[in-house]
Amino acid sequence: MTRTLFFSMVSACALALVVHAKAQAAEAPPAEVHLDYAYYSPVSLVLKHFGFLEKALPHTQVGWVLSQGSNRSLEYLNSGGVDFASSASLAAVLSRANGAPIKSVYVYSRAEWTALVVRKDSPYQRVADLKGKKIAATKGTDPYLFTLRALQQAGLKKDDVELVHLQHPDGRVALEKGDVDAWAGLDPHMAASQVQAGSRLLYRNRDFNSYGVVSVTERYAKDHPGTIKAVIGAYEQARQWSVAHPQELAQLLATESGLPLDVAKLQLSRTDLASPRLTAQDVAASKAAAPILVSEELVRRGTDVNQVIDQLIDPGFDQTVARQ
Repeated sequence: MTRTLFFSMVSACALALVVHAKAQAAEAPPAEVHLDYAYYSPVSLVLKHFGFLEKALPHTQVGWVLSQGSNRSLEYLNSGGVDFASSASLAAVLSRANGAPIKSVYVYSRAEWTALVVRKDSPYQRVADLKGKKIAATKGTDPYLFTLRALQQAGLKKDDVELVHLQHPDGRVALEKGDVDAWAGLDPHMAASQVQAGSRLLYRNRDFNSYGVVSVTERYAKDHPGTIKAVIGAYEQARQWSVAHPQELAQLLATESGLPLDVAKLQLSRTDLASPRLTAQDVAASKAAAPILVSEELVRRGTDVNQVIDQLIDPGFDQTVARQ
């Protein structure tokens, strides 16, 4: 290869990179963008209520879909029903580990949003007491994974109990009717059951609660980085408003969920909205749950879950948060 040809190729590559960079910088907003909102993500309710994203993307039609749980949220994302999905971080890990090409770009909360719940008159006092009993849980969600970890810590296996797969609101109903012995609760339904039915939290472990993330597909992250930054910016507006207006946030959560104000306040007392940035401690907490995903065969055999977690997190968009 001659020096002239070599430098021509280098120049061509450099020009291609410049053109690509300019194209990315000049990314036109999409005609539509679809997000989910959820009662377990109070910030998403604020985002939707005040129209922060609609103001940030005035030429884009914003569509909203209600998610009842992380499993539904990620189903919507992977089927193309939404472009941005809010779920528990471990649910996102599970989704990616099983082949869904997704990236987590924002942390919307850290919350003790799940626990094992029993009726107020339940005779059970320990997780070990649930051996041979029925536990309602929504498969593929943080409460489901919380339950598996709680059982393991108590010396029980998944097969030592009967897991009844119900969506979170239905799990609450089943518990209060006596159709199941325990329920892997999720706020605000868990808080509502405590306040309205006197249900008791049998087992709590904040370390077994994962944080909440907003995720996109890898394709969307590649094609629409500008839109993702706009969404993160709008989420940040919503988070900052939430932190500054706790009473109004509680009222909004109560109004949107149709639950009493004291239920909303109980949920928010267990919710930390202080920081949207992923920390080394968050990553370590996710990796601590990796063994249960493998041992319970919730991921494909041979999957390196720690590697999946590293691939799931997109540090580039974390820098976007830092600049807000």
